[in-house]
Amino acid sequence: MDGEGRRYLDASGGAAVSCLGHAHPAVIEAIKQQAGRLAYAHTAFFSSEPAEQLADWLAEAAGGNFERVYFVSGGSEGIEAALKLARQYFVEAGQPSRAHFIGRRQSYHGNTLGALAVGGNAWRRAQFAPLLIDAEHIAPCYVYRDRKEGENEEEYGLRVAGQLEETIERLGSGKVIAFVAETVVGATLGAVPAVPGYFRRIRDVCDRYGVLLILDEVMCGMGRTGTLFAYEQEGIVPDMVVIAKGLGGGYQPIGAVMVSKKIFDAIRGGSGFFQHGHTYLGHPIACAAALAVQRTVREANLLANVQRQGAALREALETRLRTHPNVGDIRGRGLFLGVELVADRGTKAPFDPELKLHGAVKHEAMARGLICYPMGGTIDGRLGDHVLLAPPFIIDATHVSEIAEKFATALDAALGAVRA
Repeated sequence: MDGEGRRYLDASGGAAVSCLGHAHPAVIEAIKQQAGRLAYAHTAFFSSEPAEQLADWLAEAAGGNFERVYFVSGGSEGIEAALKLARQYFVEAGQPSRAHFIGRRQSYHGNTLGALAVGGNAWRRAQFAPLLIDAEHIAPCYVYRDRKEGENEEEYGLRVAGQLEETIERLGSGKVIAFVAETVVGATLGAVPAVPGYFRRIRDVCDRYGVLLILDEVMCGMGRTGTLFAYEQEGIVPDMVVIAKGLGGGYQPIGAVMVSKKIFDAIRGGSGFFQHGHTYLGHPIACAAALAVQRTVREANLLANVQRQGAALREALETRLRTHPNVGDIRGRGLFLGVELVADRGTKAPFDPELKLHGAVKHEAMARGLICYPMGGTIDGRLGDHVLLAPPFIIDATHVSEIAEKFATALDAALGAVRA
């Protein structure tokens, strides 16, 4: 409810954050209890029970793929920590010549300088370009627009994944630190999953050239796509995975980098010290809140609800919009869905960016009591519009119907407004 008493259905969880909705009593109680025990302790001096319990919980949930967890205050901090840890790993492993990162165009990894550098969000990067480290960017796995005629999905995925090997070869096989990618691309492209086989090829290329694979699951992880980690659906395991948003559900600022054994062992067996840090690493109240969120997700079996209601929401959107002349693609996984808007379905031509259709959709949706996450620049940073939907894991069939109906009416109103 806003200051004027208007109520909203939060169909995007803010920025895919509020997985339990708002004011969940179990999480509020965990925050209160921890605040009464220990509000803050600097990690240079002390650990804390909530941080250790949350780390154990996440390591167990990851099935032994990650032995160590490094807690930060959000996604951008997590990406920065992963980039620095990846570089230090190779320095400690006796490969200091590795100095390049490779990302993907139309990706988003955060707003700090390192995250902007490996990210491919052209609009966010532009004014800060002179300050960014040099990073290479290959094509995203964006089947709706980039698959060639006569090419099946698997062939397409192998072709675009092959760009990673080509780029590593061009830079020098012993020069690349890591490939950084969102497992399911979030805000910049609008809930775009990779086609089958893409990430298996990526993992194979990274292994053959000794390159680390860092997956950004800040937005798509922690159950958002129907499994706790989005990479589980790809049949691979990264060397590091960065999580945030749904980790704490918005109740406290928290993110984390989960690290494989080989990376941790290299640091422990070398300098024994990760040359990095922030004041609020492993904040006890944030960790207590996140642990309560994750326990609730498991105990209430909410991943099953994500799968069930995600399928229902996608079906409702497709039923309502599949023949709409300005809806080009409905995509995503679980409760992480994107709708790409086009001026012409047949040619996939985008709207004139001067119309700012995405802004009109946001305005009309808010007027109807619906919060969604529209963005422009879908195709190249300038052209294209999409809307991201990422409602809380607790939604039911009534919410699904309301989201689909209000979104469809808001879209038509927005189209009418920009054409007037």
